[in-house]
Amino acid sequence: MSTAYVPQQPQPATTTGVPPGPPPTPPHASEATRLLCAGTYLDSGYRDRVIDELHLNEQRIVAPSLGFDAARVLAHALRARRQELQWAGAILGLWVVGSALGGGLPVLFLVPGLYLAIGGWIRGRAAHPPLYRLVPAFLFRWWGRFMFAFLLVITVIAAFGGGDDTPTYSSSYDSYGSSGVYGDSASGSSSPSDLLVPSLDGLASTIRPWQAWLTLVLFALIALCLVAQRDRFARALAAELSPQRFPDAASDPAEQSEGQRFRRLRDRVRIEQHAPLVMYHEARPFCGAGVPEETWVLAVELRPDPEKEQRPISNRTVLETIRPLLAQLRFPADHSAHLGRDRLRWLEIDECVFLPAEGLLRREEAPYYPQAFEDHRARAVEEGAEKRRHFLRVRVGGWEEELVVTVFVRIHTQGRMLTLEIAPHVLLPVREDFKNADRTAHRFRHNNALGKAAWGLARVPGSLVGSVVVLGRSVLYGWRLLTGGYAGALPDGPALSVRELGSAPAGSTFQEMDVERYLRNVQDRVANGVRNALAEAGYLTGEFVQKITNISNNTVHADKVEGSTFVVGDHGSAASTHTTTSTSSTTSTKGPATDGNG
Repeated sequence: MSTAYVPQQPQPATTTGVPPGPPPTPPHASEATRLLCAGTYLDSGYRDRVIDELHLNEQRIVAPSLGFDAARVLAHALRARRQELQWAGAILGLWVVGSALGGGLPVLFLVPGLYLAIGGWIRGRAAHPPLYRLVPAFLFRWWGRFMFAFLLVITVIAAFGGGDDTPTYSSSYDSYGSSGVYGDSASGSSSPSDLLVPSLDGLASTIRPWQAWLTLVLFALIALCLVAQRDRFARALAAELSPQRFPDAASDPAEQSEGQRFRRLRDRVRIEQHAPLVMYHEARPFCGAGVPEETWVLAVELRPDPEKEQRPISNRTVLETIRPLLAQLRFPADHSAHLGRDRLRWLEIDECVFLPAEGLLRREEAPYYPQAFEDHRARAVEEGAEKRRHFLRVRVGGWEEELVVTVFVRIHTQGRMLTLEIAPHVLLPVREDFKNADRTAHRFRHNNALGKAAWGLARVPGSLVGSVVVLGRSVLYGWRLLTGGYAGALPDGPALSVRELGSAPAGSTFQEMDVERYLRNVQDRVANGVRNALAEAGYLTGEFVQKITNISNNTVHADKVEGSTFVVGDHGSAASTHTTTSTSSTTSTKGPATDGNG
């Protein structure tokens, strides 16, 4: 029996006299991990993308997993797919056997199933599809439902004696064509009412009662399979995926997979996902950190203070001045006061080094062992660099790790200039349908038999096409796995984050307020730390304070800038001024920013 290996998150330091609080939730037991695992059972599209990224493309290094465990999400994605394949095989088998025994009558129901499948494909997976998709999808789906209901009514009529045992499909076709659904066209007795409400006697007479009963029994068995499949998921949410049992990863059935490939990739993901060394793809350096917020890039000239003695200043010196100020955010102003439940108590501060994945020959060659990281950190912290970059990483995990704010801070001193880079990112809350998984499962488990039967019967029309699609995707995946050459491919950086895939488009008002509060606190402490480092090294701080004020207020005072062009904010415009105070520039942009001092 294998057990889950869970790397430890950085623990907050304590201060003498301050009572320690409860330990933070480890990533494998976080609420975000649990909801993402539940999402793999709810959304087949999300599940397939998780498997493609973490299981098929084994050459790709996993994106940093901030506040969750990607390996456990992969385990449940594979388990959900295995269960779906089993049920799809059973349902397809029922269709095949029932069609063979029923004289081909169930095959007639394939046509409305195709209409439903086409309608779903046209609509797509978007929550609010455009009108040009919504209208044809509506028409296809409702026409398919109407056809299925029409054929079902005919089958029920035939089952209760509306048909005739003597005619066969071939012998009765002529009579159906001449005097069938639309009346006797040869005698000219058809009426407008026959066109609007066609007679079912002609078509019903082509169906034998035993065929009709066998078809109805087939649909009942398919509905029973669909209900049992849903019930199994609902019971899993009350058992291994429940908030009470989920923290015990060792007893999770999804972790007990015997697949050698899964065990190997699971161990690899758990080595990479929380490591301070980040192997990245050049086009997606912050993959996994979430949505980028307003990036600060600020440069000031190191002007000696004539009243102080100058001392050497380095990147490490500035970072070590910032660290204790950030650590103070974990405690209230009065250490004797009640600490409360503020998520800033568990603010995490560490250092990370970004390295490009290009150049590796094997994924296992990535230097994740501690000594290699220490060597890279010692060299990278004082580099201006391009591909290898050192950051001070500050992370706050709020709302049970559903809302993760990460601020990357980089300091660079070169040519009597100090450059401060602050790159905030936010992981938005988990998707609403994933968060409602417990409610959905509870409602289904406690529904009555009639409600469950109605739920299953409503999904019978699309069950055949759906089962074929599931099995077809599995065959295609197996073919790609065998012929794609992923095992021997050169290592690559992450293409996507399974956490970002499972994120909602926006958070609530309270969550947006928390993001703003976390960012303001961290940015203010970083700015104060840089100012203190400049003052302690004997340099003037007025220009730096002015620029921080300008950025914080999202404005620039033109009378403080000489001969400079600046742009601030998303909708800012460039302007030039001429004064005799100083020469500098400040840039504040959404996304990557450049040094305004050239």
